[in-house]
Amino acid sequence: MQEKWKRSRGLFLVALMLTFSLAGCLEAFNTTTEPTATLEAYPLLIQEGEMVTLDGRESDAIEGIITAYRWDFGDGETSETVTGFTSHVYDVFGAYTVSLEVENDQGGTDEAFTVIIVNGVPTITLNYPENPRAGDSVLLDASSSTDPEGAELSYAWDLDWGVDSDGDGDGRNDIDATDAQTLLPTNTSGLYVGSLTIDDGQGGVATEVFEVNVSARQFNIEWKEKVIEQSWSEYLDEGEEWTEQILPGQQGRILSFEAILELEDDVIQPYDNFSLIISIPGDGFYEEAETEGGNITQSENAKATILANDLNSKGLDEVIEADSEEMVLRMLLNRPGQDFGQKEWALFVRALQTNPDSTIEFLPDPDPGNDWTLTLRVVIHEPVITEIAFE
Repeated sequence: MQEKWKRSRGLFLVALMLTFSLAGCLEAFNTTTEPTATLEAYPLLIQEGEMVTLDGRESDAIEGIITAYRWDFGDGETSETVTGFTSHVYDVFGAYTVSLEVENDQGGTDEAFTVIIVNGVPTITLNYPENPRAGDSVLLDASSSTDPEGAELSYAWDLDWGVDSDGDGDGRNDIDATDAQTLLPTNTSGLYVGSLTIDDGQGGVATEVFEVNVSARQFNIEWKEKVIEQSWSEYLDEGEEWTEQILPGQQGRILSFEAILELEDDVIQPYDNFSLIISIPGDGFYEEAETEGGNITQSENAKATILANDLNSKGLDEVIEADSEEMVLRMLLNRPGQDFGQKEWALFVRALQTNPDSTIEFLPDPDPGNDWTLTLRVVIHEPVITEIAFE
């Protein structure tokens, strides 16, 4: 029994020695050569949605050939190619570790790594009033715009594509303001189209086109009758002329007027002879009147009178849309057929003859001229313009 145990123990030791010996021999026959992986990427900094090129063609099989290139782009996507050249698009900002594993025909592998930085595009948040009216300065507010990496942003506003403010022939590339907030002046109603470009300084640029629809204002129109009176007093020698340019119809529709030229009492009769002229060239109006002696018993002076009625019809109450009160007034007073007297008037007073002349040669005329007063009374229909507030 003891001999049998000794014999079994000997066989176990021999088997154990053979196992170690065989393992050593197999290890000596393992001659697989590992390749060397090389990875280059360009550019290393890209923007969201851009493509990066990955190049592993400098990888070395050491022995044999490279049979596989296995790419891990770091964003959950992988690929395997038979050549060491590929590309990839990153749609989301961040830092991505790209790995390339190469394998040669002996089954050897090696890996190389690189990091791609994807810069996030700024997000534009633009706010402005929904219902601006003509004449308002509209606040354009982009101060809530953000950058994914927290970079400091720069702003470039082109406030109106319809205006070429830099004079280069293109109204869509102007820089009218550079702050996060700016004011858009609106002189007239209509659609204002412009753009905002935001830059994060790292190549991330975002542009947004905006449209601001500016509405006209509403005005209630009521009319009232008003009398405008002006007077002038002068002295004219015989043969002299006085003239004045006036614009009496700037605030209302002219209904009628009366002009009276009155001479001061003559010391010596007969009365002097003066003429009054009213001319409105733009309307083809011209009237002339000469002074006539007044009633001596009633101490009336010599006068000349020009009277005109029904020059325009009266205005009607209404509601008008316009950009400003000044525009409303122009519309009301310049309507065709209702705009008589809106253009410039010319007034003339002429001393045609002053009596009596001296009867003795070389002696001065005792009454060489005369004092006079011209009174112009214009009746107008004046619009009262009141803006209607919007809720």
